[in-house]
Amino acid sequence: MSFFIALLGKSGIIGLIGCILFLFCYKYSQGIFNWIENQTFGTRTYIMEKLELLFIEIPEQKITYLLLGCSVGLGCFIFLLCGLLGQWLVGFIFGMFFGFLGFKIPKPFINHLVEKRIDEYSGQMVDALTLLSNGIRAGLSVPQAIGMVVDEMPAPVSQEFNMILQQNRIGVPLEECFDNLAKRVPTEDNDMFVSSINILRETGGNLAEVFDTIVDVIRERVRLKQKIDTYTASGMFQGMTIFMMPYGIGFIYFLSDPESVKPMFTHPLGIIMTVVAMMFDFAGGFVIMKIVKIKV
Repeated sequence: MSFFIALLGKSGIIGLIGCILFLFCYKYSQGIFNWIENQTFGTRTYIMEKLELLFIEIPEQKITYLLLGCSVGLGCFIFLLCGLLGQWLVGFIFGMFFGFLGFKIPKPFINHLVEKRIDEYSGQMVDALTLLSNGIRAGLSVPQAIGMVVDEMPAPVSQEFNMILQQNRIGVPLEECFDNLAKRVPTEDNDMFVSSINILRETGGNLAEVFDTIVDVIRERVRLKQKIDTYTASGMFQGMTIFMMPYGIGFIYFLSDPESVKPMFTHPLGIIMTVVAMMFDFAGGFVIMKIVKIKV
């Protein structure tokens, strides 16, 4: 090995590594470019699509600025803040870490908003289907009953049902409008509702009775979900406590003896260990949240 290094020299070793990297990137260039596209413009496109489902209109340019601010802006701020304190290495490491974290946070945040909206929609399904059932019993057509739901119910049910009416007014078949609703709000209750209404419109049947049956199923599902949430609340609280405990202990040590904590942010080994510990802590918190979150 030493003979090989002496034969090539330092410049030769660097050139050889560069050639290997170039050949690797050339061979997998398409996959690399697709990954970069997905992590940059793909993230922006994903956020735009989710905002459209939330009925929130934000220009694409502002989304780009927001992503840059959360990633590059936050990383530069942390780097300069630590640099003013004389810790440029610490600023570089934590700037890279928080910049990466800031670029990844918008997706889970948007997904959380979408899931929250879907939960609100599911909670309003019972009242919406009851209104539909009463409207059909009163002799209204399906579009007229949907219009009654739009007028009487709050968002997000009113927004989603109003979208059905708008699409139907511009010539989209009503069955396709309901299929689009199932795609926008992918829940089992919604799929059951859309499937039943599309099948009965083709084959004939009593829609009001079917809606009453669906309402009973949804009520039972909601009751079971609330019971599970009650049982898992303790586990979720314990998980959050375990997740925040290292930061609380570190803060207590910092207040009682700052010199003992200082090497964690000044010595290279301490910085590496701190970053690794934070990564394991976030991974553990993610796993705990996945365990205590049970789908019904």
